[in-house]
Order: sequence, then C-alpha cells, then structure tokens
Amino acid sequence: MTVKISSMKKLSFLSRITLLLGFFFTLDKLLGFLRVIIIARAFNLSFQLDAFNAADILPTLLTALMSGEALSMAFIPILTQTLTLRGRQAAWDLFSRVVNLAFIITGAMSLIAAVFADPIVRMWITPGFNASQQHIVSLLMRLDLIAAVIFSISGLVVGGLQANEHFLLPALAPILYNIGQIFGAAILAPAAPLHLGPITLPAFNLGVYGLAYGVILGAALHLLIQIPALVRYGFRWTPSIKINDPAMIASLKVIGPRVLTVLLVQLMFVARSYLGSMLGQTGAITSLIYGWMIMEVPETLLGTAIATAMLPTLSEYAARADWSGFRQTIEKAIQVLIALSLPAGAIIAAGIHPILRAAFHFDEAGTDLLTFTTRIYMLTLCGYALQEVAARAFYARKEALIPLATAVIRLLTYLVIGISGLIFFKSIGAPAIALAELSLTVEAIVMLIILNHRMKEPVKIDGILLKGLVAALFGGGATYILALMLPGGALVTAILGMIVGTIIALMIVRREVRLFFKLGKDENTGSNKTVEYNNRHV
Repeated sequence: MTVKISSMKKLSFLSRITLLLGFFFTLDKLLGFLRVIIIARAFNLSFQLDAFNAADILPTLLTALMSGEALSMAFIPILTQTLTLRGRQAAWDLFSRVVNLAFIITGAMSLIAAVFADPIVRMWITPGFNASQQHIVSLLMRLDLIAAVIFSISGLVVGGLQANEHFLLPALAPILYNIGQIFGAAILAPAAPLHLGPITLPAFNLGVYGLAYGVILGAALHLLIQIPALVRYGFRWTPSIKINDPAMIASLKVIGPRVLTVLLVQLMFVARSYLGSMLGQTGAITSLIYGWMIMEVPETLLGTAIATAMLPTLSEYAARADWSGFRQTIEKAIQVLIALSLPAGAIIAAGIHPILRAAFHFDEAGTDLLTFTTRIYMLTLCGYALQEVAARAFYARKEALIPLATAVIRLLTYLVIGISGLIFFKSIGAPAIALAELSLTVEAIVMLIILNHRMKEPVKIDGILLKGLVAALFGGGATYILALMLPGGALVTAILGMIVGTIIALMIVRREVRLFFKLGKDENTGSNKTVEYNNRHV
C-alpha cells in the first residue's frame, strides 16, 4: 500500500524525527552521565577505572565495525532502495543475510581476540601498564567481547528499522544499554549496599568486573527492546548468507569501504589509549574518554540527530536523482549545525568546571585535568557535527570510497598531532592528546570540498561561519563573565551563566534556529511535488 505525501509533510516528518531523536538522545546522555558519575564516584581516577575503559577499546572496535556504526550508515540506503523497489520481504531477506554474515565474522574475531587477549593488551592496548595491570585489562576485555557479539545483531537491527522509517525503539535501545550498565555499576560492582532513602540496593562485590557484566546486560537489553518492532514490520529470518546474490554483492560493495573507514576511525581510539598510557599520568585514559563523551552530548543532539533523520531522505533523493532537493537538505543542515555547534562548544567550555567538580567528586587536580581535556574537545564539536552530515551525503549517493579516503587523512592528521603532543607537550598530559581530535575538522572540510565538486550546484553557507563565531564569542564570553561575577556558589553561577549565554547566542542565530524547523523544504520554489512512499510508521 502506498500513500502520497507532499514535500511540506516530508519536511514536517524530518523535523519531527530529528526532535524525537534529540529527545531520546538527551535521555540517553543523561543516563550515560548518571552511569559515569556512579562509576567515577566508586572508582575515582584510578587504575581500575583506566583498566575498565582500556579493556573496552577492542570490543568497541569490533562492535563499530560489524554492527550499527559501520554497517547501518552504508546499509540503510541499500535497504531503502530494496524496500522501495522490491518490497519489505525482499528487504528483510537481504537484511537477514547481512546480519548472518556480520554475526559469524564478529563471533570468529571475538574468539580470536579472547584467546590472544594477553599479547594484544601487552603490545597494543596498554603497553605502559605493568604485567598484573595488563592481566586485569585482558580479563575485562574477554567479558566485553561477549557484548560485542550481541551488538553484531542488535546494531544492525537499528539500521533495518530505520530503513523502514521506524525510529522509536532504535532510539530507546541505547537507553536500555545504559540502564544495564547502571545496574552493573550500582549493584554488581559495589562492596557495600547502596542506600537510596528507604530503598537499599543489594551489593554483589564484583568490583570492576561488575562493570563488565553490566555491559553484557546492557547489550542484551539493547537487542531485546527492538524485537517488537521487528515483529511489527513482518521480519522473517532467512538462514542463509548467499554472498553471490546481486543484492548482497551491491551491499558489500558499499559496506566493505564503510567497514574499512570505521576501522581507521577506531584505530584513532586505540591510538588515544596507547598514547594516554605512555603519558605516565594517572587518570589520563579516563579523562580522554570522559572528555570525549562530554563533547559527544551536544554533538549527538545536533549532528547525530539531524544526520540520522536525514539519511533515509537523502537516500530517496539520490535514488530519484533529485539533486536539487538533496543539496538544499544538506545546505540547511550545515547552516543549522554551524550556527548552533560553535556557540554550544564555547558556552559549555566556559561553564563546565564547577559542573564536573560537583558531578564526579574528583580532587582538584583531577577536576582540572578533566576540565582542560573537555575544553580541548569542544574545539572539535563543529567539525564533528559537519562530518556526520557530509559522510551520510556520500553514503546516500553510494560513494563509500570518499569517506574511506578522508578517514585516511583524518588518521594521519590525528597521529601527527597526537605523537607531537606526546613528544613536545608531555607535561601537559591528556589535553595534548585530545588536541589531535582537530583531525575531525580537517576531515569535514575535505569532505565538503569534494562534495561541492561533485554537485551541480555547490552547497552555500552564506556567511554563517562568521555569525556562528560571533554567537560563540558573545555566548561563551557572557557565560564566563557571569559565572565569575554573579553572587552565589560556583555551580549555580556557572549554570545561570550558561543559560544567559545560550539565550544571547540563540538571539544572534535566531534565523538558523527557525531554519531548523524547515529542514527539507524548498523555500525558493515552494514546490509541492508528490513522492511515493511505502506505508511506514514512526
């Protein structure tokens, strides 16, 4: 069954999906912070916490390669095309075969990694740790690999449902993942019961290993919450791989370069841990991971939410060769992201210190280290958000080799800056390594230049960069000044300063804020073209 939807309603759909994703991403990040705060207060900036974070690097790499982050971005355009041209059952058949292949590969790689965990940790993950510390990292990594195998299915389910334009349960899945980890941190890890008013939570005294069991539980919940949507959309599992199928071959031609691209990106996280362990600074790895996570909050709410909502639409534009609609959608998204991400980074950097001190209860030296590291990461916020949109533009066009090439540039830039920081600015510590994430901005610029050369009309930003910098200057400046001058505690004045700074920034970029609600609309022609869509539901 098909229905006709005007471009105005298509626009409304994009805006609604972006807001829906933004809401659930916000909830996810709040739970993520709760999880991190519980863990940080239990373990502080200690070796145990560094070990847990380092142990997750390789499993995260496998998860990223063989599940949602790698395959979904490349796979959604293929599934969308199959769904549109051949129907839902053909799409589920293709989906099943890709999931089967991903599960087999992830299981085999996880088994190999578990067997050789000790030398992998010793040589590549934490070469700066001593032997007993490296052994603990190996044990934790083996537990985390179980979660990676679960995610080889669950992450792809996210892509399959999004191709059907169902976003609700995939948006809830990360929330359940965080709840599982919170259970591990609050109940499995502690040695003493946790008292919450009249409620006393039991304690299993598993220590840092309880955190790893929480990761496994969270991964299982991530998969289970999405099963009702699979039933709703008539999923039927096909117990086959059938690599020689034309649709499978077409999928692998796009997915293969994407996997290599994510491998290069994940190697940067491995390099981050490697360089962090060589600093000889307690808490360096944790501050790098936490600082990155804090930067990802505004980036997820802006860049990821908009780019995720746009990908199915961009794929449809590309399938119809509607390059005018394709360009206008990207153009508006870029203008919105520049206008909002630049002041967001400045405002958060200006007011973050007392918030981190109150949240994590680190000592002053630890709080200063995390604050400095986070502020460096905020310099990469705008570039990260733009990279999200630019990458999806190429995958929508099924040009997966371009992101692969730019990922090489990003990795080389990262290594040059990171190694230089370790050699020349080792005394600064983790912030010197965090500066290497400016490679994201370099990659985003290169991608946009290439995209413009491949479009009939270039993407225009109409001076938005200057406006975004002005909003960042006034918004961030107001936040910093008010946090210093207002009477009251540091936490309260920082929050008030950030609120006022945000209002000032939004007044400067108010046109772009309104533009956010017009994503996908052809303002120049006011076109009312009708588009055929399968009867899909949010």
